[in-house]
Amino acid sequence: MLFPTRTRHPELYPYRHGLYFAFYHALNWQVVIGTPTVLFMQHLGADPFQVGLVFAWTFLLTPVQVIATALLPHLGFKKLTLFGWNARAWFLLVPLGLACLAPAQPSGWMISGMVIAMFCYAVYRAIGTAAITPWLYQVVPEDIRGSYWATDQLLSAVAGLGILILCAFIFVILPPYSAFQVQYLIAVLGALAAYRELKLLPDASKPKLISLEKILTETPRLLTQRGLYRTYLYQSIPLFIAITPLPPFTVFYLKTAHGTPAAVIMLYAMLTYLGVIAANVIMRSRLDRFGAKPFFHFSYASYSFAALGWLAFLYFGTGLTPLVPVLFFVQGFAGGCWTSANLNYLVRIVPAEDRALPVSLHSAAITFLGGTAPVIWGLFLKDDSGRAVREPVFAGFFVAILVIMAVLASLLHRLPEKEPSGGP
Repeated sequence: MLFPTRTRHPELYPYRHGLYFAFYHALNWQVVIGTPTVLFMQHLGADPFQVGLVFAWTFLLTPVQVIATALLPHLGFKKLTLFGWNARAWFLLVPLGLACLAPAQPSGWMISGMVIAMFCYAVYRAIGTAAITPWLYQVVPEDIRGSYWATDQLLSAVAGLGILILCAFIFVILPPYSAFQVQYLIAVLGALAAYRELKLLPDASKPKLISLEKILTETPRLLTQRGLYRTYLYQSIPLFIAITPLPPFTVFYLKTAHGTPAAVIMLYAMLTYLGVIAANVIMRSRLDRFGAKPFFHFSYASYSFAALGWLAFLYFGTGLTPLVPVLFFVQGFAGGCWTSANLNYLVRIVPAEDRALPVSLHSAAITFLGGTAPVIWGLFLKDDSGRAVREPVFAGFFVAILVIMAVLASLLHRLPEKEPSGGP
């Protein structure tokens, strides 16, 4: 049983609406910032830079998340989250409308429309994200947070897996534009259901006043003051720089260099979510007992294996095609380990009375700097035609991942397991 009940995981049952939200929310974001939108952009004729930009908006606009924390004392956690999640859903009408137009020869303005719509979607996502994690940190008791976040990620992965199976199926039975119509309609319905579950969650007390002046003065202090928070932040940033380009560029490479059908790519992406599920099934009953560090180790080792596998595939080609699904699974396992471990570790190194700003800053810093990676790599990866990747540069990308993971593993001893702290 995945969802908590009064008899199974009863400790999580009072917080079930937050877990239901994670499930429905995944139906939305898996389409909007996942493989389906990468395929839709490719179908419209976008080049690697444009694909990378649409994928990266979510990351590049996270500084908005830090600024939005100034609204928390005025609106509270619940109202700010609901505002952001409601507003962003409206911009899904753009890809849905483009899919309904079904142009035989897509125009350049359609790609521009997608870039702008995803920009707006990411802005309001950042506003909502400023509130939701600190909100849940207050709502969920400390002694079950590890179990809660592992379950949250598990349900999100199950929903992601389900939507990818469905997307793969509809690509087989429907013409491309009809398949994209169904996908974006599901994304809209997922957004509506997620919004409903958020409304059923109890609110938390508003944080103390956070002015823009305080944000501008505290942010440099958090970034530069020696301590565990800065150490952890500086180890998280290179990880995101390394891994953020993996999903869009591996999908783009398979599609353009090997002609892999969209349905097969969906099945590969589905295995990513099987990896996330496997990671969180393992972590669900162990994260609170063993702490985060063992799972950080698993994550780094798994990303290293994936990078080696892609290098081998680049140089040996179709003879190693059976390795590709394994690599997608391992990438999901690595991401699942790190995400749940991070959510459980971060709350222990920020002050309980003032979590909103350091939590938002950590999320914004790693996702913003990680989001620059697809854009920058996209400039160097595209060949002269703009419709394929330069394989030597792509190989250099995977070598960079290997180096970063080795360095992070060697520095992990600097992150002690600790009880919730009174300060960063």
